[in-house]
Amino acid sequence: MNDDRPVVPAAVSLPEITVKAVVLSVLLAAVLAAANAYLGLFAGMTVSASIPAAVASMTILRLFRRSNILENNIVQTAASSGEALAAGVIFTIPALLLVGYWTAFDYWQTMMIATVGGLLGVLFTIPLRRALIVTARLRFPEGVATAEVLKVASAERRDAGSAGAADDFRALWSAALLGGAVKFGESGLRLWAESLEGARQVGRTVLYAGLNLSPALLAVGFIIGLHTAAVVFLGGVMGWLILMPAYGLLNGLPPDRTGLSAATAIWSGQIRYVGIGAMLTGGLWTLTKLREPVWKSLQTLRESYDATKATVEVNVQVERTERDAPLWWIVIPFALSLVPMAWIYTTVVESPPIGLLMTSVMAVAAFLFSSVAAYMAGLVGSSSNPVSGVTIATIMVASLLLVLFMGAGHPAGPAAALVIGAVVCCAAAMGGDNLQDLKTGHLVGATPWKQQVMQVVGVLTGAVVLMPVLSLLEAKYGIGEPTMTHPHPLSAPQATLMASLTRSVFGAGLPWPLVGLGAAIGAAVIVIDRRQEVRGRDFRLPVLAVALGMYLPLKLSAVIVLGGVVSAVARQASMEEDPSRRGLLFAAGLITGEALMGILLATPIALTVLWPAVSPDPFTIFDHPPLGGWPGLIVVAAVGLTLYRIATGLRQNPR
Repeated sequence: MNDDRPVVPAAVSLPEITVKAVVLSVLLAAVLAAANAYLGLFAGMTVSASIPAAVASMTILRLFRRSNILENNIVQTAASSGEALAAGVIFTIPALLLVGYWTAFDYWQTMMIATVGGLLGVLFTIPLRRALIVTARLRFPEGVATAEVLKVASAERRDAGSAGAADDFRALWSAALLGGAVKFGESGLRLWAESLEGARQVGRTVLYAGLNLSPALLAVGFIIGLHTAAVVFLGGVMGWLILMPAYGLLNGLPPDRTGLSAATAIWSGQIRYVGIGAMLTGGLWTLTKLREPVWKSLQTLRESYDATKATVEVNVQVERTERDAPLWWIVIPFALSLVPMAWIYTTVVESPPIGLLMTSVMAVAAFLFSSVAAYMAGLVGSSSNPVSGVTIATIMVASLLLVLFMGAGHPAGPAAALVIGAVVCCAAAMGGDNLQDLKTGHLVGATPWKQQVMQVVGVLTGAVVLMPVLSLLEAKYGIGEPTMTHPHPLSAPQATLMASLTRSVFGAGLPWPLVGLGAAIGAAVIVIDRRQEVRGRDFRLPVLAVALGMYLPLKLSAVIVLGGVVSAVARQASMEEDPSRRGLLFAAGLITGEALMGILLATPIALTVLWPAVSPDPFTIFDHPPLGGWPGLIVVAAVGLTLYRIATGLRQNPR
């Protein structure tokens, strides 16, 4: 059987963009964009929402008498576009707060940056669909997996009244309720602390251990698997259990600090910059590795254009399943999108010539890196896409160009570089996601131009929703640096990194010896990884994952690796290559439920603006949890056991 044979043949035309599909697309895109924004700020990583969106759409659409697999595909296409845009936004936009350019998130500028970046990601990858999916036939693993989910559900609908889809949705929904309930108990009622952590002074230094009590982080580890989770944890061990005690032995503890306070001060004031150095090395290495994909992307783009031109010249009728959006759909929106960005850039630097230069740099970088992201997604999948690496590279190049034209001491320099990087990051995040969705559509028999329209719908939905979500999260939890008001903020590691890089280039300075040490560690990791690759070993050490672990609080990577262990044990117990689909759906539900509850708990703060009498924490029972984090440890252990049982005990029998 040909795996690329579509479920719906080209000669058959079914409804795709319907009213119910559009409404459901907008709702799911908004929900998943908000959830991914929370997760990215909290944990420093995001997860694909295509399969949960597909399951949710199948279950809801089956309530209507007439619905089909192509409508389901349209919904998951728009919904996953919303969550992909969230990744691009949260990696960069909060950095504008951290460098002091904004005192609060600017709604219109945030919406325009997100819209233009997401739109460019859609437009630039339209010409690549035929070349990468039809001609080159790249793998696009997440796209294939989503197509399989849609195919199975479609068969179940015909054969058994969608019982399988209903069970999948029940797993997703129950997990979301569980994740939300746990978050409500911790952050709403404050029955337990958000983490168990402590530090003990040993001689001149300090030793630390900690564990965040979050079901969402456990679920992230389950989804990414033990390998990736272990690599991130390895970076955390290197930073917190090796470098931090070594720094204490050499320099002693900070004045007037002991125990946990001393450990946190050493990490945030010193060791974190080692992670920045490793990230810089990883970004530069990513840029050198992308030379071949950049060239191949440009080649395939030219070949696709030549093939389209030849088809038009000979008047060949293009099949429904091969009809992309026409050229004017690309050119006109691209030209129009440059206008608001030129205005924003000129506003930031107060110089029209430099604003036009920034617009040109943004357009070229967005084109290159969205194309590269599409190509890399076909090779290794969206989860391994080097979005952080290309954003670091873009911001560094943009910063150096702006220093050349504006001078190193220009106060607007960091913000100018970040706004360029934000658009490029959104475009690159969208590039990989778009092609995965188009691969799914290719396998089920969708109409490409209709999917491309819905990708734009997902982008617009995410752009509208994300700024209020960011404002709520910042008001409730804080973002980036700890303060008296928010002692345990959402860490936003990528945004904090981008802010540090731009400030360093424009004169704020970094502790360069520590950054150099991190760069050397990053180089050593690259050498080890290359040796593993040459020897054909399965265990690899991607430098950006190691660097992220060094940059994250250890308590986050510790629970992520526990989720990876649950995934590995479930796989071994079930004798399958991967955990069950229902296990992955349950994990995705935990993430979504916790994230949405985290956002809902922030809404009373917004209500205090209209009604000052409203308490910002109306559900709180204890100001300080009486038993610390121990009840939360029991709860998270129970969640982990439930996740394991779902992944192994509810697996469907193979047909």
